Amino acid sequence: MKNISKNNLKKILYKMLLIRETDLQISKKYSQNQIRCPTHLSIGQECVPSVIGTFTSKKDLCVSSHRSHAHYLGKGGSLKKFIAELYGKSTGCSKGRGGSMHLIDMNVGFAGSTAIVSNSIPVGVGLSLSSKILGKKQIIIIYLGDASVEEGVFFESLNFAVVKKMPVIFVCENNFYSVYSPLSVRQPPNREIYKMVKGCHIKTFKTNGNFTNSVVSSFLKAKNYVKKNEKPVFLEYQTYRWYEHCGPNLDDHLKYRDKNELLYWKKNDPIKILENFLIKKKWMKNNSIQSMKKSIIKKIDLAFKYAKRSSFPKKKDLYKYLYK
Repeated sequence: MKNISKNNLKKILYKMLLIRETDLQISKKYSQNQIRCPTHLSIGQECVPSVIGTFTSKKDLCVSSHRSHAHYLGKGGSLKKFIAELYGKSTGCSKGRGGSMHLIDMNVGFAGSTAIVSNSIPVGVGLSLSSKILGKKQIIIIYLGDASVEEGVFFESLNFAVVKKMPVIFVCENNFYSVYSPLSVRQPPNREIYKMVKGCHIKTFKTNGNFTNSVVSSFLKAKNYVKKNEKPVFLEYQTYRWYEHCGPNLDDHLKYRDKNELLYWKKNDPIKILENFLIKKKWMKNNSIQSMKKSIIKKIDLAFKYAKRSSFPKKKDLYKYLYK
């Protein structure tokens, strides 16, 4: 991390802690039955969206999938509006109509997330085409998971982006599972996703998504490549979700994941890795990290109070905000 500034590393840590602590609070409060939408937590996968959010501007757009919390908060989305959305309140970022999987906030360049696997990929490519035609000089980030590369629409969108030379960065967070199914039962043995995608004549990178330095290095290379060449890039980040696919709980008792595999990824916690580096460099002390965490938890607590105080959408507004 020698080429990354101290201030940027602190920003990245702040975003990671915000994402982690927010999802932990969602996990704790979900059983109160006031959050009624399905929820896909990003605990363990905080590094990639925190880095990307730090090194993109508000004018750069991103789209996401069902596991969108980290992407939204990493891009600078409003914490209060996010929590209110989970509670289905009118003050939510989607006016209480979307819930966990349908977030949007154009004020920070978060152009939307959708529940259907791969559904937002062509939307992102469409945004990129529009940006190119209008000469906006934006970069479009398209978040997807490893299961998305098994969908036809991924290859159609990828091909279109390559042919039309679009300023798109496809960000694949490979956490090795689609619900309970590992890669081994979904894709051919020894397949490397980034190598397969490279065959479509697109620049590709692969790295460990839990190591901040590797994520920053690869993302900045991709960003510079897109700006210089006006061509798309595909990034594969290996990462790991700690909690169940959908829901607020740990699901280790189901034994669909090897215990040692889970322990390996928890040992390589992206937050702990960055914290230890900052302490070793004497750029932060442990008590300053704890103070940062406490301020974040206080902010999260206020966001939950705001959401609970907020009103539900009114019946007369039922057909508002619909596409016509």
